[in-house]
Amino acid sequence: MMPPDLFYFRAAGLVWLAWLVSWVAAAVWAGRMVSAAPRSSFRLQLGIAFAGYIILFGEPFRLERPLWLVGPAAGWTMVALIVAGVAFAWWARLHLGALWSGGIERREGHRIVDSGPYGLVRHPIYTGLILGSWAVAGIRATPLTLLGALLITIGFALKAKVEERFLAAELGEADYAAYRARVPMLVPFLHATG
Repeated sequence: MMPPDLFYFRAAGLVWLAWLVSWVAAAVWAGRMVSAAPRSSFRLQLGIAFAGYIILFGEPFRLERPLWLVGPAAGWTMVALIVAGVAFAWWARLHLGALWSGGIERREGHRIVDSGPYGLVRHPIYTGLILGSWAVAGIRATPLTLLGALLITIGFALKAKVEERFLAAELGEADYAAYRARVPMLVPFLHATG
């Protein structure tokens, strides 16, 4: 019989796999690019997040002793949080429509989007992926998986800062500053984030 934590981890893995496949397939929705930040300006940040995902999903499952045991209530709660994080990221992507980009780019017709999930946080895709990552770490419950979730959080937070500098320059410093003053960066209802 499979240990319960392994069962929840596999369920979480299936959610993440479905997200990844659908996310890549949806790349055709992107509109025409007008300008872009050089990939070198955010390569390190993506590398940090990618390293976090490698640690989170690549660490041999029984290499470390878990810090806590995950029972059915906690296991299903973590899986539900992963689904919620992925759904939040998808809501944001659908809300952006053709303005979405996998890099840091300005699309044709680009504007500051401050409705839907973008009225809750400025980077809801990152927020959803970070939430899902911490939920996976909660299932695996090892120091390494917690480190992986932390690296994902740091990588996306740093990339968000690069993205914001680019968007402010492209869409107007004053307008973007007003948006930043109204809406937190990654954590809903947390004000004065920059």
